[in-house]
Amino acid sequence: MDRASPTLSSQDAAGRPAAVPRDGMRDEMVDGRGRVRAHWSALLGSFHGLPEGGLLHRARLLDRAFEEEGSAGFLPSASRGKASRRLDPVPLIMDGEEFDRLAEGLAQRARLLEAVLADLYGPQRLLAEGLVPPELVFPNPAFLRPCRHGISGRFLHAYAADLLRGPDGAWRVTGDSVVAMDGFSQVYANRSHMARVLPECARAVQMRPIRPFLDLWRELLQRAAGSELSGAATVALLTPGVGHPDWAEHVTLARELSCALAEVGDLSARGGALYLKTLRGLQPVRVLLSRLPGASIDPLELGGRPSQGISGLLDAMRAGAVVLHNHPGAALAEAPGLPAFLPSLSRALLGEEPALLSAETLWLGDPASLDRFRAAPDAFLPRPVARPGAGPETDPRGWARIEADPRGWARIEADPRGWAATALPQPSSAPSLAGDGLEPRPVVLRLYLLHDGAGWQCLSGGLARVADENGRPTDLCKDVWVTSEDRAEIRGPGPLHIPALSIRRTAGDLPSRVADNLFWLGRYVERLDDSARLMRATLTRLNRATVLPRDLAEVASLSRCLLDARLIQAEDVPSSGNDSALRRALLAAGKEGGRVHRLTGEVARLVEATRDRLTGDMHAAFTLPLRDTRAALMEADGPAALGAALGWLVRYASGVAGVAAENMVRGGAHTFLDLGRRLERGTSIAALLGNVLKEPPARIESALSLALELCDSVITYRSRYLNVVQPAPALDLVMADPANPRGLVFQFAAAEELLARVEGGGDPSLSAWARRLRLEVEAMAAEVAGSAEGAAAAAALSPRLLAVEHAVGDLSDAIGRRYFTLLAAPRLLGVDTVERGAA
Repeated sequence: MDRASPTLSSQDAAGRPAAVPRDGMRDEMVDGRGRVRAHWSALLGSFHGLPEGGLLHRARLLDRAFEEEGSAGFLPSASRGKASRRLDPVPLIMDGEEFDRLAEGLAQRARLLEAVLADLYGPQRLLAEGLVPPELVFPNPAFLRPCRHGISGRFLHAYAADLLRGPDGAWRVTGDSVVAMDGFSQVYANRSHMARVLPECARAVQMRPIRPFLDLWRELLQRAAGSELSGAATVALLTPGVGHPDWAEHVTLARELSCALAEVGDLSARGGALYLKTLRGLQPVRVLLSRLPGASIDPLELGGRPSQGISGLLDAMRAGAVVLHNHPGAALAEAPGLPAFLPSLSRALLGEEPALLSAETLWLGDPASLDRFRAAPDAFLPRPVARPGAGPETDPRGWARIEADPRGWARIEADPRGWAATALPQPSSAPSLAGDGLEPRPVVLRLYLLHDGAGWQCLSGGLARVADENGRPTDLCKDVWVTSEDRAEIRGPGPLHIPALSIRRTAGDLPSRVADNLFWLGRYVERLDDSARLMRATLTRLNRATVLPRDLAEVASLSRCLLDARLIQAEDVPSSGNDSALRRALLAAGKEGGRVHRLTGEVARLVEATRDRLTGDMHAAFTLPLRDTRAALMEADGPAALGAALGWLVRYASGVAGVAAENMVRGGAHTFLDLGRRLERGTSIAALLGNVLKEPPARIESALSLALELCDSVITYRSRYLNVVQPAPALDLVMADPANPRGLVFQFAAAEELLARVEGGGDPSLSAWARRLRLEVEAMAAEVAGSAEGAAAAAALSPRLLAVEHAVGDLSDAIGRRYFTLLAAPRLLGVDTVERGAA
């Protein structure tokens, strides 16, 4: 056992619980008589079977698993500041019968919220009868008046709730979530990692699976899409984008639910229908799983900026062409003041007493409630009744006392009907790993439900967030295990009858934004590779013990290339044999703000933006080596360390190419990733040759040797021609040899083939453009081979090669206009011109 073994046993020497909860805090593991609850015994037994230090070691393995799969992102998020533990190795175990009671109570609550929304967006009898005050509805930005007209169907398809267990043992709902419902992918990842890292513990506890819930969710989305399952575009998940804190959640959810991941700019509502912009054109979207605030989802009817919503979406909903999960007006259910009225609403709408109560909530428009709040203001969290989201579950015990804010008092006294106050119980505790032992920590529980057409089904698990000493939820969470009995029924999705799908092997269904990101990911990886090779070759010559005139000439050529690649400034070019400025510039390129540092950041951003197209292994291969290399570049304090880091960058670029070649189907994703690489490599080779050939014919041999080195073709040249460097064979190898992957013609031939592969033929004008570039380069190499003055002919190619570099840039722009241009944002009257200009 590890040093924490005394805290792993149920009792200490005095017979008391080993992990003693704080005063007034109920412990999830220990009952009121100080004994371990039956459903925790198996887990504690498996902990006792671990070797010394075993639990702490497994916690470190969990940390590493999240890092390797990229859950923590390329860099630590701003909210965390630095990488932190994500998953406690000690799960929260819930008795199956108790969980079932919670699930039934939440199902009733979801039915009630659905009925409330249906009335407030319909006949509004609750307002007319005084069961809901108008202050709760009409000032609320989540109340979308246009949604009252002509939009039918359910308001809630999925629902999440946060719960705390108080000292009396009763669970209470502290918040409802119907928009973000974040954390589900964390639940899925938690279960996967726990099963892999702590298999003996997972086997010891007979628990209910969570996979059937995910299968059910996918089935419900497919059923909602109807019989026209024409492809992945039929169901889409609308995300705010890669910069959003929940981006990783959206990527995982879209992948597991077989949805297309779309941003606002990818979608367009036209003719009463919703479409996704793909390489093949506009593809219909029948079901939209939205993760955007409902108030901004349709700027045409709801206001707001066109760049933040989809104009005409509500009209498409009225036409029945698209269904939103959840309804854009459903956020009204998150109003902080609503829980104060739910007991009476349950009796009025359902004819039932609520099985699961909310945390006590006071509407301060009621004189008795206001007096109670005045008597004990520090026991309540006051909030505007009409502000959706930001529920108390985000800060259960750490709010500022109201008497410390005179302005808050004045606002409440001036308009008490616009305020509600929530009292939260002291949360229960559960054992958590702290150092090398266990200690009780407060937990906040989140559960998830789906409506399957007949009723509400609850995920047999959830997310337990561990709170700090003040009760604030931290980044640390727990997997929730629900004990299962042998007789328990495991429900899975029923058979889904869909028409046979036609075979497609084209790249046309790739969303335009994804193709754009993959294209530029390929370009930036190659740009990194080119920069690293240039810098490494320069360092090699600067660090030679004896610097010969030939070395100085090569450094001058390399300086031109470095300047063209924006790796150094003009003042850094060596003069009069002083290379100190060049050395400092090379070292600074990898530091924060330097060119290479910015390139690694762009690669990391694009990897995240294309995460839904990468497997876990591919994402790790694209992320982890780059993270280590970026850190090495930042810490490099001399030529040796810098040279080693640059070598890692070169190998990283080769690794990306290898992983893509062996792991990506030759479809749209691979096509545009490889196309970006080929065009960028073609640009860099043309620029390299154009710069190094700016030499007099007498020094052309040195320029050709440098070109062979930077094009990684020295060994091939020596095997063919020994050590004699001549213009015709050297330029044939780096320019015209169709078998050399580092040659110029190879890049244009590959680009021509890739452009022809898009949607079974692509744009003929673009592939013809690549073919013209290939023929032009072949003609240049032939001219040198046929010239009696090969050195002079080679030197004369410099301006023509630089013109090829610019022509490749023009081809790239044409590809962007043809395939990547997103749908134009509509312009609305009253929108400021600054936004339109920026767009």
